[in-house]
Amino acid sequence: MSEQAPVLTIDGPGGAGKGTISGLIAERLDWHLLDSGALYRLTAHAAVKHNVALDDEPAVAKLAERLDVAFPVEGGMPKTLLEGEDVGRAIRTEQAGERASQVAALPLVREALLSRQRDFRQAPGLVADGRDMGTVVFDDAPLKIFLTASAEERARRRHLQLREAGVDASLSSLLKEIQARDARDTQRSVAPLKPADDAITLDTTRLSIPEVVDRITELLIQRGLATGV
Repeated sequence: MSEQAPVLTIDGPGGAGKGTISGLIAERLDWHLLDSGALYRLTAHAAVKHNVALDDEPAVAKLAERLDVAFPVEGGMPKTLLEGEDVGRAIRTEQAGERASQVAALPLVREALLSRQRDFRQAPGLVADGRDMGTVVFDDAPLKIFLTASAEERARRRHLQLREAGVDASLSSLLKEIQARDARDTQRSVAPLKPADDAITLDTTRLSIPEVVDRITELLIQRGLATGV
């Protein structure tokens, strides 16, 4: 993959700001964007849409391999398109999450999506947001960032996000959920959540979004991956 377009990987736990930061940088550089965390949800959504049983592993894997998805950025906010339709809200429901868990357990689907993710690597460049972008999917990326923040800060951000959406949620419950998810993600046997050996870790607990975007942009410029933007 060394002769292909450059990739900036941004990995990290939920609530660290990966999605927002990735979208803003992709827009700033006019690069492609990959929201890898959405792909299992999109695969499950596509299966339901095309009347494919979620436990039909070969059929679901075929859908995953040819998944027609795009993540255009408008005003710094990424959109999620499946077959040209904006399904950003539809794939974020609890039911969509449960379906995503079902298809994520299928080895053929995981293999197909690995290949599909790598297909996003196109000129002029790609910003890849996820949990194993720098360690597994694009292990040769010229710049790898691992975003993190304290569990308390990530819970606070999620709580604020839900309140702005009109959803009542308990801050203490959100904190427990985040801590439990961190434990699962870091301790799983397949592609555990961890920084790549050559990744740069940025703690965003006390940093604003513009500060993080500027820091990563400076690193891209230093490595000759971007000009002054």
